[in-house]
Amino acid sequence: MKIAVDGMGGDNAPQAIIEGVFMALEDFPKLTIDLYGDEQKMAPYLKNHERLTVIHCSEVVEAEDDPARAVRRKKDSSMARMLDAVAEGKADACLSAGNTGALMAGGLFKVGRIDGVARPALATTLPTMNGDGFLMLDLGANADAKPENLLQYAIMGDIYVKQVRGQKAPRIGLLNIGTEDKKGNELTKASFTLLKEADFNFEGNVEARELLNGVADVVVTDGFTGNMVLKTIEGTAGTVFKMLKEALFATTKTKIAAALVKNDLKQLKGKMDYTEYGGAALFGLKAPVIKAHGSSNARAIYSAIRQATIMVEHKVCETIAEKIEQLPKPE
Repeated sequence: MKIAVDGMGGDNAPQAIIEGVFMALEDFPKLTIDLYGDEQKMAPYLKNHERLTVIHCSEVVEAEDDPARAVRRKKDSSMARMLDAVAEGKADACLSAGNTGALMAGGLFKVGRIDGVARPALATTLPTMNGDGFLMLDLGANADAKPENLLQYAIMGDIYVKQVRGQKAPRIGLLNIGTEDKKGNELTKASFTLLKEADFNFEGNVEARELLNGVADVVVTDGFTGNMVLKTIEGTAGTVFKMLKEALFATTKTKIAAALVKNDLKQLKGKMDYTEYGGAALFGLKAPVIKAHGSSNARAIYSAIRQATIMVEHKVCETIAEKIEQLPKPE
């Protein structure tokens, strides 16, 4: 199995990317990695490895670059070359912590959509109280959506959780403003009907306040709503831990208390740590394209590589293609 990695994407590139790559090579003996990027900038962090190939690229897709133009115009960028490798069959999957919009645009333009998938969705696993996590999509690939899109999101999420996590009948939930069947706007009401008639374990409407309690294994929504929910969860978690830290180190008494519960707090933080869940996968493409968090450390890159290898091993994209092919064609 070969994974193509953008060595120049993200806030902590190239060091964190390369450290994550070597962690993955250590743990996955059948894995080979092609690392794309500026060889001179990556050199201080590189060492020889028989399953690592470094491919020099003269350009970098920057965070401020226009997504629609970046990958097309910067043909020798690490992101573009990485995507080309997948499109040409030289790599089985790819990942980047760089410009999200450019990666999505490049994935569509170069790797291509699965036949029958109207709109790919950005999906990631978010933490739950019991530690199992839940898959949520779409997280921003498409701001607008139709009921048919949400049905396809649910199908793709159902396949992923079955194939990757081994759950026989994942619980599918539709994000809504209430749990009653008739709740919501035109999109959610029409989507509810389609999901209820589909061939999977549809649990019905779920509310945002119940997401982290594990109310469903797969939660579907439009990209506009999903992106706001994702950022709200990230922001709230960060703020709560910051407030907790300030409270525990405010006085000598609280510092003593903090020392006593230090290990418990580490476990709690671990449950909410995005670095353990991998990146966001662009579902609906012909091969796995993984978007790692922009601020990813080495552990997060390792987890994203692990996620890519699992998707390849379990033929997630191929299974999605087979399932979508079986859907009735729109008239």
